Amino acid sequence: MAPGGATPDGVAPDRAAPQVEGHPGRRRPGLWRLLGPAFVAAVAYVDPGNVAANLTAGAEYGYLLVWVLVAANAMAVLVQYLSAKLGLATGRSLPELLGERLGRRSRLAFWAQAEVVAAATDLAEVIGGAIALNLLFGVPLVVGGLVTGGVSMLILAVQQTRGQRTFETVITSMLAILAVGFCAGLLFAPPDPAGVLEGLVPRFEGTGSVLLAASMLGATVMPHAIYLHSSLARDRHGRLTHATRRRVLRATRWDVVLALVVAGGVNVAMLLLAASTLQGAGGTDTIEGAHAAIEAALGPAIGVLFAVGLLASGLASTSVGAYAASEIMAGLLRVRVPLLVRRAVTLIPAVVLLATGISPTWLLVISQVVLSFGIPFALVPLVRLTSDRALMGVDRNGTTTQVAAWCVAGAIVALNAALLWLTIAGS
Repeated sequence: MAPGGATPDGVAPDRAAPQVEGHPGRRRPGLWRLLGPAFVAAVAYVDPGNVAANLTAGAEYGYLLVWVLVAANAMAVLVQYLSAKLGLATGRSLPELLGERLGRRSRLAFWAQAEVVAAATDLAEVIGGAIALNLLFGVPLVVGGLVTGGVSMLILAVQQTRGQRTFETVITSMLAILAVGFCAGLLFAPPDPAGVLEGLVPRFEGTGSVLLAASMLGATVMPHAIYLHSSLARDRHGRLTHATRRRVLRATRWDVVLALVVAGGVNVAMLLLAASTLQGAGGTDTIEGAHAAIEAALGPAIGVLFAVGLLASGLASTSVGAYAASEIMAGLLRVRVPLLVRRAVTLIPAVVLLATGISPTWLLVISQVVLSFGIPFALVPLVRLTSDRALMGVDRNGTTTQVAAWCVAGAIVALNAALLWLTIAGS
């Protein structure tokens, strides 16, 4: 909090005059100054796991699964808004509220599954950064993983020393870089419009397409982003008067929509690029192979831009992932490990797996499936809490929002159940 009780961003706590947000006599901050938290959360939606899942989907099935990305992004808009609203209305994060309501054993069990999800997230992000460094500079994967972890610690140090606004600026800048890197190829290999329209019709083609759909969903609706966004909104805006909260909630809707339009557009662009350039090409079952095919088809400049986008994705998303994991532990266990210490410890499993020689792209896709199974554990409590009148007051979910949110949760659970059944049946 800034001196005098105002937040650094100019939004007043409860005891300040509602007509003056932050300081008496000063003009209200413009809408754009209230944007930012959703763009940090949105980085989770374009992490290296997305790259692996989207490229694989486009290379193997063409435009078939475009509808999965469109549907997943629409789900994400609703989910991330509910998470931000929870933090703004209650002044507490989703992990904090769960920690208050669960008994000790339940809290430990819930934390354990959330940590598995966080580990899968971290694995994808560190591996993605390592692959990018290998593509750009020939750095060995293990060394690249260590470098990725080290740079992410520097980014987290910015958050610790310069505050959330500066951290948001850094992450948003990296989001812009990766957007350019991943979308540039479409200028030289535009997709087939008829194929894109056909890809908007929901359907599957066997177990493999269902596996990829679950992977894409896990990479798009990210559990750790659901947990984190409530913390980001709470910390950015502080305690709010009722009048101020109305305004901030309106700004938050714009924040979420704009951020996820960018993230969703990047995801669709990756799939369309793969569908237009990688179908039938050999070796595209790995990110390295896909990069080589893109470079061969579109030239070295596009290949470099793609690798730069992958590097920005890995560095930004691993920083956000470590931040989220720290908030999850603090809320559920009421234990706050120093953020940089946690980053150093959680780097170890990813580096060890890189050293085993297992296909990094395969690890990325599997990590996203793990994330898909973790979504209901974050989403179901979120919907229940934001629908609780005693907790949310006038900000509780309306009937339409409740129905939409439960439909989203049901669709995710159904897809995961179908994936499990098809995998066991081997059909």
